[in-house]
Amino acid sequence: MSEESNPFDPEHAAVPAGFTGGMDLTDELSGRPRAGAGPRPAEGAGDEKPRSLWSDAWRDLRRNPVFVVSALIILFLVFISIWPGAIAGQDPLQADLARSQEGSQPGHPFGFDLQGRDVYTRVVYGARASVTVGVCATLGVVLLGSVLGGLAGFFGGWWDAILSRISDVFFGIPVVLGGLVFLSVITNSTVWPVIGFMILLGWPQIARIARGAVITARENDYVQAARALGAGNSRLLLRHITPNAVAPVIVVGTIALGTYISLEATLSYLGVGLRPPTVSWGIDISDASSEIRNAPHMLLWPAGALSVTVLAFIMLGDAVRDALDPKLR
Repeated sequence: MSEESNPFDPEHAAVPAGFTGGMDLTDELSGRPRAGAGPRPAEGAGDEKPRSLWSDAWRDLRRNPVFVVSALIILFLVFISIWPGAIAGQDPLQADLARSQEGSQPGHPFGFDLQGRDVYTRVVYGARASVTVGVCATLGVVLLGSVLGGLAGFFGGWWDAILSRISDVFFGIPVVLGGLVFLSVITNSTVWPVIGFMILLGWPQIARIARGAVITARENDYVQAARALGAGNSRLLLRHITPNAVAPVIVVGTIALGTYISLEATLSYLGVGLRPPTVSWGIDISDASSEIRNAPHMLLWPAGALSVTVLAFIMLGDAVRDALDPKLR
């Protein structure tokens, strides 16, 4: 057989006309890469699902030191609110007038107040009232405001007009003045009247935010497509609009939680919020304000605990806002 007709010679192998499939033997045997050839995609690489807004937000939050520090502080506050006896073994109402206004001593690192009660124990037990008021008030405000604002933004019309006018009325009421008027006629010394007052005056802010978020979300193409396919109002609200409109409500609610804690302390300081025998930072600050020159430790520790708590919740809200804001990505 001649060299020209050798069928096993890759340099002279005949290729049928119009043949485009198969393997390029010349490039495979010579070791040169084929033109346009690239690495094969890894098996299963196309099966990876795109991350959602919430997974991206959680990934960013875990890498944010502000979120980590504030979350640890808040977890510690929740722990001592549920189990204050774990780090404070004394009774916060036990008084010994012989130790009135005494400073730090072994076993009593924060000293004693005017009535001889241990300041450290009262600071620990005071976290329960503040955290309870802040969390319950925030949950009530977010639920009520989200429902009313979401329905107003979705349906519009007369419902939206009525809600807007009612919100304007509540926005015109000063919070502290309203608390003085509303709580001064209530003799109940528990936290529930204070929580109810905060919900009463706090829901319009969340309602406006939820209304704007729902109006923005309902105009998106996927909502219009779902409506064209026959989806009802309840399905549109629960499956398509709410998951995409809840982020700004969560951000504002997280920041407002610290505001409600400081508002409770303010009302208790003025004498219309929580009342004895309830242990509250606001009550202790009010009792210590007249003795700041003689015993500054009575004011320093509850005021410091209140400041750290409010700062932790505000920092947490800022971190959540940065993680959920698509404009910052």
